[in-house]
Amino acid sequence: MPRRLLAQFLSFALIGLLGTAAHFVVLYALVSCFDFGPVLASSLGAVSGALLNYGLNYRLTFRSRKRHRDALPKFIAVAGGGWLLNALLMAILLSRLDIHYLLVQLVVTGLVLVWNFLANRFWTFGGL
Repeated sequence: MPRRLLAQFLSFALIGLLGTAAHFVVLYALVSCFDFGPVLASSLGAVSGALLNYGLNYRLTFRSRKRHRDALPKFIAVAGGGWLLNALLMAILLSRLDIHYLLVQLVVTGLVLVWNFLANRFWTFGGL
């Protein structure tokens, strides 16, 4: 993997940890304190993490000079795809595996990370 691509991925992943922390806090709070189902709570957590990620990745990871009116709708589309992928994978895995929802979320988060990085690098902030 080229050095620049690796550096971007690591930056994206580290920033993603902040977004993931927000995601997990919302997920846990909604399930534990407000009796939400894990799939809905996870989906709402993903939205909160995505908002944090946009600003930090725009400035730090991709050092974008695109106008927000161009980049933000693409980012939202990518986040929407990740949100749907997250909800779908959570629903499928929770219905088929007898594993705690937080462990399932950890696996799903890793899969969604790859989708989000590639789509944002090449479409949202790239030239495609």
